[in-house]
Amino acid sequence: MPLKDSIYRTWIKLSGDPLVFPLNARIFHSVCLISIFALTYNVPFNYAIGLPKIALASLIVLVITGVLYYASRFKNLVSISTLLANIVGLSLFIVNYFLNSGLRGPTDLFLLLILLLSIAMSPAEQYKVWIPVNVTILIILCLIEFYYPYLIPDTYTTRSNRFVDHMSAYAVVAAITYFSVHYIRGSYEREKASALEKSKAIELQNFQIVKQNEELEKLNAEKNKLMSIVAHDLRSPLASIQNFLELLTQHDLEEEQKIDIENDLLNSTKNTMAMLSKLLDWSKSQLHGVSVNMEQLNIRTLFEQTLNLERNIAARKNITLDYYFDPSASIYADSDMMQLILRNIIGNAIKFTRTGGHIYVKAEAAGTHCLISVRDNGIGMSPEKQQSIFSLNVESTFGTDNEKGVGLGLMLCMEFIRAQNGKIWLESTPGEGTCFYISVPMFDKTKVQQPNLL
Repeated sequence: MPLKDSIYRTWIKLSGDPLVFPLNARIFHSVCLISIFALTYNVPFNYAIGLPKIALASLIVLVITGVLYYASRFKNLVSISTLLANIVGLSLFIVNYFLNSGLRGPTDLFLLLILLLSIAMSPAEQYKVWIPVNVTILIILCLIEFYYPYLIPDTYTTRSNRFVDHMSAYAVVAAITYFSVHYIRGSYEREKASALEKSKAIELQNFQIVKQNEELEKLNAEKNKLMSIVAHDLRSPLASIQNFLELLTQHDLEEEQKIDIENDLLNSTKNTMAMLSKLLDWSKSQLHGVSVNMEQLNIRTLFEQTLNLERNIAARKNITLDYYFDPSASIYADSDMMQLILRNIIGNAIKFTRTGGHIYVKAEAAGTHCLISVRDNGIGMSPEKQQSIFSLNVESTFGTDNEKGVGLGLMLCMEFIRAQNGKIWLESTPGEGTCFYISVPMFDKTKVQQPNLL
């Protein structure tokens, strides 16, 4: 440790921890320490130059200063110690005025030093009192010397003794004054810097709180929107089911009418189940995060069974569903997620394609990724809707055969594809159709992609 740092740490330990003692208390402790060092030198010095009474007074001050320092620093009696220090200091310098030649000696310098120290080390409620007291005492002493000069003997035996005493006193006063001002300014700058750092920390904390509040408000708005969507979209199919059941129980219907109603009931139930299934998947992803199980998957093996099922669903609207998969395409992804993504996108294509339409699914290698496209010749969508299609802000709409959804499917697709280090986007023209693109990393034995956990 450098010598300067070692001295600084020692001084901080002696003067008091800034977290425990206020600035005026630390100045008081520092002044006491400097005074102890100065008086330790001053006692033998005054005795050596022929001022034994001054040496004795300095010794008494040394003892008193040590006691006051101990009481304040280690017993935490700061206020009473500074009060006693001011009283004792003024009293001793009054005595010194009479013992050390009055104005011919350096006592007026020491009284000025006492004034400076009283301002620096006294608590706020005390130091304003000591200024008029100090000035009044000096005026009284000067008046006494002016009118009663015989009360102030000249104690200097030689001219050189007086010269040395004055220079020594001035050096002590200058040193203590410099140290006090330097200490105060240094403490002020450190505390100013600390206050600025705290202010910046508070500003950063406030910014983070505001940001968190905005995110919470956004989440709360999304939750309210979700609840509104769910309540609205559940009400319609349940009302339809209720109406169909009332018809079946309250009216005598022909067999053909019953079959039509049963088919409608079945479709409403399927739509409601699909909607609830998407809602459940989305809720799980929000509560527990998206957990992926990445593995090597052959495109044809992965999707062929799913597409055969979707082809049967499309056939009910007389929609043809064709596909082509590059037989060599192998991706690194989560099997369940990829099938859910494809089912959602193809389901939307069927929903928004008119009877007799066509859907084409294609998967082929594109560099380090596999590009999957789902193209339909359905009703397409406006540019405004394309901007919000992957968020909760999208409004759920009826399909070409009055199919209804909760609007969560594509948002799930976006979350799931991102978790697998992939991308999803679309191109659409109103009245002409839509094409969704999914880009997924190809399997690479030398460089296996890590999942992007959400």
